[in-house]
Amino acid sequence: MAEPTPNSPLSFPVFRAVWIASMASNFGGLIQSVGASWLMTSLTPSSQMVALVQASTALPILLLSLWSGAVADNLDRRRVMLAAQGFMLLVSITLAAVAFAGWITPWLLLCFTFLIGCGAAMNGPAWQASVGDMVPRAALPGAVALNSMGFNIARSVGPALGGAIVVAAGAAAAFVVNAVSYVGLIAVLTRWKPVLAERVLPRETLGHAMTAGVRYVAMSPDIRTVLVRALVFGVGASAVPAMMPLIARDVIVGNSLTYGVLLGAFGIGAVGGGLIVRRLRDRMSVETIVRLAAGAMVAGSVVAGLSGTMLLTVPALALAGGGWVLALSTFNVTVQLSAPRWVVARALSLYQMSAFGGMTGGAVLFGAIADAQGVQIALLMAAGVQALTILAGLVIPLPAARDLNLALREWAEPETAVSVDERSGPVVVTIEYRIAPGDIPQFLNVMHERRRIRRRDGARHWTLLRDLGEQALWVERYHVATWLDYVRHNQRRTQEDAQNTRDILALHVGDAGPVVHRMIERQTTSLPGMRDTSPRELADAMTDTARQS
Repeated sequence: MAEPTPNSPLSFPVFRAVWIASMASNFGGLIQSVGASWLMTSLTPSSQMVALVQASTALPILLLSLWSGAVADNLDRRRVMLAAQGFMLLVSITLAAVAFAGWITPWLLLCFTFLIGCGAAMNGPAWQASVGDMVPRAALPGAVALNSMGFNIARSVGPALGGAIVVAAGAAAAFVVNAVSYVGLIAVLTRWKPVLAERVLPRETLGHAMTAGVRYVAMSPDIRTVLVRALVFGVGASAVPAMMPLIARDVIVGNSLTYGVLLGAFGIGAVGGGLIVRRLRDRMSVETIVRLAAGAMVAGSVVAGLSGTMLLTVPALALAGGGWVLALSTFNVTVQLSAPRWVVARALSLYQMSAFGGMTGGAVLFGAIADAQGVQIALLMAAGVQALTILAGLVIPLPAARDLNLALREWAEPETAVSVDERSGPVVVTIEYRIAPGDIPQFLNVMHERRRIRRRDGARHWTLLRDLGEQALWVERYHVATWLDYVRHNQRRTQEDAQNTRDILALHVGDAGPVVHRMIERQTTSLPGMRDTSPRELADAMTDTARQS
């Protein structure tokens, strides 16, 4: 049988099964979203409360993504997804029961949508990081685009279906459909038996894992740039989905079916964006794609704000949907291709925190503006904010697409003359280099990159020293808390980082290589009961002791 082509993610059975089941779950989630948003319009006249339905779903992603990313990187991702899906199933069943009983209130509805958002926040990093476990690296961009497209295929039909369900049977029926939609994905995940890499080192505590994830992203300029740009994009992009129930109710003066049609138009546009994103990646830079996406969001927001008819609003929202997917899938792929597997879920979680944090803040902001100035003014102001994404590219452009080799380098733990265990420490490492005077400027340049790599991978107190007595001698020095941290630090080095090592070694002179010293800090102690003494006091004490004996 022919091997599956690396550029066809759907040719891999595991990915195909999970993708189809996820799309079915997305249908249910969007039907639930229509029911919740439209139910809120009947519970309260407040535009801000309606916008908070969107914000309550996005807020957990802002609050919990880093924690869930650390969980996904340290535990079996399949089990994490199963736990998240089971939790959302339980919450959805309870929401449906409360709605059928007629006990729902605006704030209770927000509590339920917040809890569903918590489940989604737990599921997201594990699912996105698992894609790299299901398909080879060459197929990863296509798989990420398919994920976005799958969600938006559901968005193109699900909202209209949700609107019809709400009209025919009420919001509670939409909540029941959502609960049922989780069952298929739970069944597929239960059957999937991923091949887990053998764990050589003990798991990090969640606190240390979260810190390591933040440190890695903070010391990775490419990922850091994506996060900033995603935050700005999220603020401006939030208004269209958050204001859509109000566009249907107040601008077009329609019902829940109108709202479903508008969401469907947004979803159809998003599917179109997912279909063309791969072609655009082959022909355009990452920066150009995101600027194009932001321009589509600006145009869609302006037309939706000024138009009062379905004839103009539907294509405008389709255009905005295309821009939405182009930008978010491009951000996602850039992060995934810039982070090694050991930290990819945490990098993705921080990206989600930036994007959805912007969306949460934007939904609250533009909801308040809609209450004070009207929906149309809020959409126009959101278009102005979104235009900043285009201008931001002039100041902090996105990194060019690069095929980085992020496979981890092989590194053997060194033998030590002094016995050490995992908890031994603090460990101080020094590396001695001999550099010719004419090569010093170039050496300082490559050591600047070495400093970033060391700190990114967990080193502390990194310094570069020059010996005053020997002109050619330079000493790199850094600390790690324990011997286990030293091992982790070295095992996190990627093949891409090897170029920096080669550049340094090319500048080192002499027949022998750089000299490495690994040392453990030790505190000095005094004899029991003895305080610090001067040499004279110590001599007198020894004389008195001799006389007594």
